[in-house]
Amino acid sequence: MKFFVDTADLSEIKDLSETGLIDGVTTNPSLIMKADRPMKDIIAEICEIVDGPVSAEVTAIETDEMIREGKLLAGIAENVCIKLPLTLAGLKACKELTDEGFQTNVTLCFSAVQALLAAKAGATYISPFIGRLDDINIDGMGLIADIRRIYDNYGFETEILAASIRTSNHVREAALLGADVATVPPATLKGLVKHPLTDKGLDAFLADWKKTGQTIG
Repeated sequence: MKFFVDTADLSEIKDLSETGLIDGVTTNPSLIMKADRPMKDIIAEICEIVDGPVSAEVTAIETDEMIREGKLLAGIAENVCIKLPLTLAGLKACKELTDEGFQTNVTLCFSAVQALLAAKAGATYISPFIGRLDDINIDGMGLIADIRRIYDNYGFETEILAASIRTSNHVREAALLGADVATVPPATLKGLVKHPLTDKGLDAFLADWKKTGQTIG
């Protein structure tokens, strides 16, 4: 499973990139707003830090404008992935941009049939929103399972990018169900390394080492 980090915070991206854990970055207009800088500058700097796909989202709602904005965003760097909404206009834009060789990420997916349409439009990635479904008492992980089965049934190459992930359990379940990618907020991604038994074991090892009076080197 690949990990993308869901943020436009450059310091967080730099920090996590040094771990070798992240394979890409996803952004959206809300994350850009929090960064409080010009979008093109932010995307350009992220693309310098990360070699993998960097999702940059169009803000237009009509197909022609989506395509125009998408090409402008893709011109920032070779690893920009054009993020499009799961609307009919967005699917039309996805088809044209994909046919022209651009990477595309179709976002705001909340049903398996929406994911089927995105795959038929040639999307590179589909972004089902797990947490937002859980918020309204719908099983977000059930959606991941349904999409995986449909894509496997018909041999679609669109990658399932599990989004709106809130917890380490979301990551575990998405991995078990065969999601190709999880896009995770920095705090959640860092939290995956934590386990109380790891901390307890390390404390015990260090305490015993101190008793030996030794040093390494």
